[in-house]
Amino acid sequence: SMSGAARADTLDGQSALLAIEKYRALLAAAASISKDEALALLDQSIAEARQDSRKATFIFEEDDSDETSSNSVEANAQFPPLMEEIRPTLERTIEELTIDHMKKVQLLPGDLIRLLNRGIVKHRDLESLLPDYETAVAVRRAFVEQNDKQSLAYLPHKGYDYPIAKDACCENMVGFMTIPVGVAGPLQINGGTPLMIPMATTEGALIASTNRGCSAIMRSGGVTTSVREVGMTRAPVVQFERPDDAFRLQQWLKVPENYDKMKSEFEAKSRFAKMEDIDIYIDGRLAHLRFRGKTGDAMGMNMISKATSDAMKHLQSTFQSAMKVVALSGNMCTDKKAANINWIKGRGRSAVAECVLPAAVVSKVLKTTPAAMAEAARAKFDSGSTLAGTIGGANAQAANVVAAIFIATGQDPAQVVSSSMCRTTLEVTSEGSLRASVTMPCIECGTVGGGTILPAQKQLLKLLKVAGPSPVDKAGTNANTLAEIIAATVLAGELSLMAALCTDDLVKSHLKLNRSRLNLEEQVSSSQPIIQLNRPQQQLNTIRGKSSEHTIKVNCSSIL
Repeated sequence: SMSGAARADTLDGQSALLAIEKYRALLAAAASISKDEALALLDQSIAEARQDSRKATFIFEEDDSDETSSNSVEANAQFPPLMEEIRPTLERTIEELTIDHMKKVQLLPGDLIRLLNRGIVKHRDLESLLPDYETAVAVRRAFVEQNDKQSLAYLPHKGYDYPIAKDACCENMVGFMTIPVGVAGPLQINGGTPLMIPMATTEGALIASTNRGCSAIMRSGGVTTSVREVGMTRAPVVQFERPDDAFRLQQWLKVPENYDKMKSEFEAKSRFAKMEDIDIYIDGRLAHLRFRGKTGDAMGMNMISKATSDAMKHLQSTFQSAMKVVALSGNMCTDKKAANINWIKGRGRSAVAECVLPAAVVSKVLKTTPAAMAEAARAKFDSGSTLAGTIGGANAQAANVVAAIFIATGQDPAQVVSSSMCRTTLEVTSEGSLRASVTMPCIECGTVGGGTILPAQKQLLKLLKVAGPSPVDKAGTNANTLAEIIAATVLAGELSLMAALCTDDLVKSHLKLNRSRLNLEEQVSSSQPIIQLNRPQQQLNTIRGKSSEHTIKVNCSSIL
């Protein structure tokens, strides 16, 4: 209105826009309103706009009834201050906004949400269309929350290193997940400096139990480990017209010059990828070529995939139409799936950790005896795991420890499925001590690349003294050491859990440390619904002198 424009003429353009948008929202919330009330709302809107003119709260509306979102949606996300060159837009049509978007004109967050609703703008493009990453995240959150303003309320999003994470670790970001991180230890490995082991987990009792295992090991002189870099694998699958052609490929690779050419192509574009061998597995007209190569300090899946792809291009040019590459991965690798081939041949790093606990330590720290633990291990691992048909599952809880360290140090959590393959052995020595060991043939870990580039994860790798690449002449040393640390910590967890099973303390400890007592949702009476007034209605009630008060009674006995 003219009176509204007159009242707002002392504001700058951005503040005036905010004032008008606030006023429109307040009017929309009121079923009926007098002139005096309308003027009071307008004055209040202008005052608020002056106070927080750099806080961008947008109302985005659509003229078309076929819009996927509602006709009037408020984006309550708090955006960072907008760049000066962003042109404020009001009452713009989708067509106008689309033209500006095509002309690379920087649009307001509210306008971008309108284009997101239409599919004209893609979520993947927001970071390039807005002045900073946090603004892009805030816009994406507002889009997600259009129908439920609280859907992301407890997901933090401010102060994160989004430029580092984008594309390398995550896409379409709306925040970051927080997981509790604790430490177990100290744990001495191969006579070195005792380490505190970071573990990210939501399972109560896990770190406490692992810590007890570390204590038992430390009182017994530490743990001894050994490691071998097996190499990362990728296994393309190819198809021939006849099975005998698949066998011809197998014979072709046995010719030294052919094998050397494949190795040369494999290693040509990488400083660290070193091909170790190619195994061929034939299934009718199909042939699976399992490339295995060392990858330095990287876990190396991307590195090996690229190197394998380059080698396969040479193979394709050699066999031409007689051979068809069906897929770069034919599942003989095998990645992120439990597989006997990984258990038998290994993948990534193969590590063994061992310690000998005197009977006195077993009694004092673990509250049981070596004989009882050895008996439980035979029944659980040799009998139970065998009858269950597990692959690499002759252990108590290796996956628990591997997952916790993987998440804390930026490893790929999906690779826990094979990295936690483990055989735990407990036996009584001739002196009556407990000899304990874990054998883990396929720990897929790295200290460079992937999630290890994120600041928090990198810092925890520094805590373990394995962050980043090793010296060139010792490539892979840091990743090998990390595998040893993982195996040693798994051993600590195995000792404590097996002792708890012997003493029937497993359930007791979990009830004490892993049982949530806080569940307010169940305590809220269904007869007392939570009433949430939207902000415009609250402001209108205040002006009319009819402010409402709502009280929710919550039974907090479970907290107390």
